[in-house]
Amino acid sequence: MTQYTDYQVDERGVARLTLNRPDVHNAFDDVMIGELIAALTQAADDDNVRVLVLQSEGKNFSAGADLNWMRSMADKDYQQNIDDAGELSLLMQRLDELPKPTIALVQGAAFGGAVGLAACCDMVLAQPKTSFCLSEVKIGLIPAVISPYVVKAIGERQARRYMLTAERFFADDALQLGLVHRIVDDFEGALDEWLEALLNNSPQALGACKQLIANVGSRPVDDRVRRHTIEAIAEIRVSAEGQEGLSAFLQKRPAAWRNDS
Repeated sequence: MTQYTDYQVDERGVARLTLNRPDVHNAFDDVMIGELIAALTQAADDDNVRVLVLQSEGKNFSAGADLNWMRSMADKDYQQNIDDAGELSLLMQRLDELPKPTIALVQGAAFGGAVGLAACCDMVLAQPKTSFCLSEVKIGLIPAVISPYVVKAIGERQARRYMLTAERFFADDALQLGLVHRIVDDFEGALDEWLEALLNNSPQALGACKQLIANVGSRPVDDRVRRHTIEAIAEIRVSAEGQEGLSAFLQKRPAAWRNDS
């Protein structure tokens, strides 16, 4: 069976999920989407996984949807297209909601749905010459499934420009838009800095913090939101890791989850 992805977990609990179709610029089809969903499910369920790094082999991060796959979907009926788009939507949701920190390493070109993958990750590193393009309207389509995540990442105003013009933009612009967090020549050096910081933090608190951000982001600070924040801090304070973290801080020792503990 063809393997379009690679999934490995190291001794630190860092999972590396790699797009591995460099011969077609890591374009994804239904097979790759299924493999990515399976790997994300495995990472979410594995208590040993602390962080997930999304990366790709070859010159380009991903060209987006595979042209042959898109051509085949044009020959299918409405319900088949609903089912197919549902899988891509599930992939974006699983990546966006993964209860572990996620980091994307984006090199070369990231087109179409690949921009969605980057937008779904918590942190994004790009190289100086990395380019992005929401190219769907050029071929008579729209960036529908990825739109909630891209709009959340770069804002509605900028989404209007880049989704409607389908113009290519580069790492410097992506940094200003909020799609990219850092531009680096060396992925591994910058990645190690983030991994060191993340692996020193409570795994339970990281998951809870991601959920907190999702629950309060872009919502008015009303009684419901305030109540949620009150309950969230109370719950984490009485949790096992919350108790361990506070005890370690007061006792001036490393917490149990730290690499140097």
